Order: sequence, then structure tokens, then C-alpha cells
Amino acid sequence: MDGNNYTSWADQWDDGPDPVLVGSNNNSNKKSNDTTTKYKQKLGEGFGKTKAVASTGFKKLRDGTSVGLHWIKTKYSKATHKH
Repeated sequence: MDGNNYTSWADQWDDGPDPVLVGSNNNSNKKSNDTTTKYKQKLGEGFGKTKAVASTGFKKLRDGTSVGLHWIKTKYSKATHKH
């Protein structure tokens, strides 16, 4: 399908002009940049928190696995030494 000949559903059924943003572009771009910066900062903080939680979870998993394997080793050792 050729990208130049493609029309969307809205283009097929809406024969009016495309909407135009009202207001100065300078002020609008500044608001957009401020909002983008704010969301990037929050996203970065979220990743930091996620990394900390994942690290803690991994440490707990590692410690739990170690304890479990030690328990299995001890039980197996006791079972094989009984005569």
C-alpha cells in the first residue's frame, strides 16, 4: 500500500478543514517542554525505586534459595548417614 494515497477513516468522512491550534506557539512549546521535563523526572524517579525494589527482591530470593538448598543438603546428609 502506497503511503501517499492512504486516507484514514476521518479523512474519508470529514470534509471540513483540519483544526488549527489557537495561541502563540512559543508559549505552547514552553509548556510542553516543562511538562515533558516533569514527566521525565518522575519517570526517572520511578526507575530508581523499581531498581531498589528489584535489588531487594533479588537479595531475598538469593538468601531464601541458599537457606532452602542448605536445608535440603542437611536432610539428605542425615538420611544417607543413618544405618
